Amino acid sequence: MNTRKVTVEQGILEGEERAGCVIFRGVPYAKPPVEDLRFKAPRPCEKWEGVRQALEFGPQCPQMDPHEGFYGREFYNDLGYPLPEQSEDCLYLNIWAPAEKKPGGYPVAMWLHGGAFDHGFSSEMEFDGLAYAMRETILVTVNYRVGVFGFMAHEDLRREDVNKSNGNWGILDQIFALRWLRKNISAFGGNPDRITVFGQSAGAMSTQALITSPLTRGMIKSAILQSGGGYNNGLTRERSVEEANATGRLIMKLCGADTLRDLRYMPAEKLVACLPKLYEEKGGLCFGPVKDGWVLNEGMSDSIEKNDIHDIPYILGCTSEDIAMDGITGRESALYKGNMEFARFRKKTSDENVYLYYFCRQLPGDDAGAFHSSELWYMFGTLDRSWRPMTRQDYRLSGLMLDCWTNFMKTGDPGNGWRPFDEESRFVRTFL
Repeated sequence: MNTRKVTVEQGILEGEERAGCVIFRGVPYAKPPVEDLRFKAPRPCEKWEGVRQALEFGPQCPQMDPHEGFYGREFYNDLGYPLPEQSEDCLYLNIWAPAEKKPGGYPVAMWLHGGAFDHGFSSEMEFDGLAYAMRETILVTVNYRVGVFGFMAHEDLRREDVNKSNGNWGILDQIFALRWLRKNISAFGGNPDRITVFGQSAGAMSTQALITSPLTRGMIKSAILQSGGGYNNGLTRERSVEEANATGRLIMKLCGADTLRDLRYMPAEKLVACLPKLYEEKGGLCFGPVKDGWVLNEGMSDSIEKNDIHDIPYILGCTSEDIAMDGITGRESALYKGNMEFARFRKKTSDENVYLYYFCRQLPGDDAGAFHSSELWYMFGTLDRSWRPMTRQDYRLSGLMLDCWTNFMKTGDPGNGWRPFDEESRFVRTFL
């Protein structure tokens, strides 16, 4: 194996060099949030002595087993890509960069995985950065805390936090990772002033939280929101402090914790084991961003109305058989309409462009169609990892989407005939 060393703020890292790309896996960006740091904002990781190997992906945050059901078959049941171990020591990121540096640095794409804020991880088999590095773009995939570990809220947590934050530990992880990249990505050949944040499903909702948060002003050059962004889209939602605290009290009750200290030092496995009972009692999305007055001052749709989001270029889109809380899919879905409304608000208040897409490729192998998350195989260039009998057309579509995504990350314009939204044409790029 050929290796490459880089020096970051915390010390020297050794990664793999392969196929014109350097890959650094399992790079720590924050101190392990364990024991007394559970349910607290992330802290800087400590420096290390000597060379730290970055050849293996880091652990995933503790969560329920994802093997069951449709998505288990789609993304989690390939023996060639075993699931990483689970550990609260999970705040790691992965970097794919071109092997040769260039003056001015490469654009950086920071990916936030989906999973309803209660599952998912940065090294899922559909994620890979080789196709990005080949297109002179650095891909970074980020682990963040999920479920109770990332979004537990309680009155006492708010009182003990210096900024009175509460229930946004997973979002604060993402912001901490963004800050780490701003400080260190130049060591990998990246341009810290050209960072695109993008994500799908809960990752898109996270991206929308980041482009709304006052904590990230001036840190994000552009953003892509896939199947989870937009205005009043029926899926993206943020919790009030009162609602989040009520969920926190229910979690304590279900776990048999009398005090916050009991919950903080309870084995992670016991906390995860309480989640089915939580979903049975509450239903729907139990976790997600909180309007805590620090990370988020108000609702994300309210911020869109007031033009209080980052003034940058955006891509938004969804799939034709996407997830829908009301059962309505296609162009009549709340997701599709929410993207259109986002673009309309932006067009009224900003000179920055919004580009809309609609992914309706009917994936081969069954009748699931263009289901929620189906575009991931395409825009990561990992079709060969899927169990589905992909065709030449699928590979051509994947190449086109990768070109569009990376062009946007470089210039703010996806090119390839994709026109920005305006009220007259209401152009939406169809990927078929």
